[in-house]
Amino acid sequence: MTVTLRDPLATVSAALIVAALTGCGASEPVPEQTAVTGEGATQYPLTVDNCGQEVTFDAAPQRVVSLDQGSTEILLSLGLEERMVGTASWTDPVLEDLARANDEVPRLADEAPTYEVALDTDPDFVTASFGRHFAQGGVAERDRFAETGIETYLSPTDCDGGTSINGGGTRTEPLTIDSLYQEIRELARIFDVSERGEELVAELEDRRQAALADVDSSGSSIAFWFADLRTPYVAGGKGSANLLATEVGATNVFADLDDDWPATTWESFVDREPDVLVLGDLSRERWPGDQLQEKIDFLSTDPVTRDLTAVREERFVSLHGAEMNPSIRTIDGLEALADGLRSFEATE
Repeated sequence: MTVTLRDPLATVSAALIVAALTGCGASEPVPEQTAVTGEGATQYPLTVDNCGQEVTFDAAPQRVVSLDQGSTEILLSLGLEERMVGTASWTDPVLEDLARANDEVPRLADEAPTYEVALDTDPDFVTASFGRHFAQGGVAERDRFAETGIETYLSPTDCDGGTSINGGGTRTEPLTIDSLYQEIRELARIFDVSERGEELVAELEDRRQAALADVDSSGSSIAFWFADLRTPYVAGGKGSANLLATEVGATNVFADLDDDWPATTWESFVDREPDVLVLGDLSRERWPGDQLQEKIDFLSTDPVTRDLTAVREERFVSLHGAEMNPSIRTIDGLEALADGLRSFEATE
């Protein structure tokens, strides 16, 4: 069976009342009248050490461009949509409880915008989840933004020391949930909404603990397949998807590979014989195999993969692409994976 256990309302809201959390994780939106007002807690000038660079803010940014969906959904969850002048690089529809706020923010591009398009919004701050945007050949290097007085911020989930993983580096240490919480807290502090940041972290942590309750998958092995039918991109041993496996106590069969999403062969996939297959269901249509059903059809008919026990028994868990990348949706992915593993245990 394919498990797609995800309540679309189990998402992160802009302002949170932790005591009012429900089982699906939804919470109350930020009151409209407080969406822009700062808390007065941040002392400016504020200097943040960000992926090997010191970034200084003389005041809270007023015009921010977010180059990735992960960064966008954090900013929206903090109630900052009125300070956002552009978003880009979407893999999935926005979280449902953030949709109304997101409607107020211009989308510059479904993929990465050009530097000129980003600059046309007159931003004073640019954020990104992935360092490819700040690498040569990306939107623009951070120094180029700085030349025009625009501060930049890269998610700590993409940093290893002072190196961007997605910008060409390799992780030396596995990603932890603390990097995500660090990003939320730093962005909240930059915008002088630290209390909202702490509430958001508290909600995510409550949901994380609830998802892990009574999960014992120490005997299970998992393969995460993100995309591509010809040379499948799978989760290596130090990135965000591997974090999901370690959180539930399972083993990622490709944990020996250092890259976050290395390409492999189907022969290698079969040789490692995972008990459970986590399949990316991407809303984009960039390559064959992006969507869930394409993956299932391939696995069930390809002569190399169709005899895998996990395929014959349909031990599939479906995750959105954004849930397999480091973001607040990591918690949604953890909930879906934990529920899927519980369902498999119940049928054994």
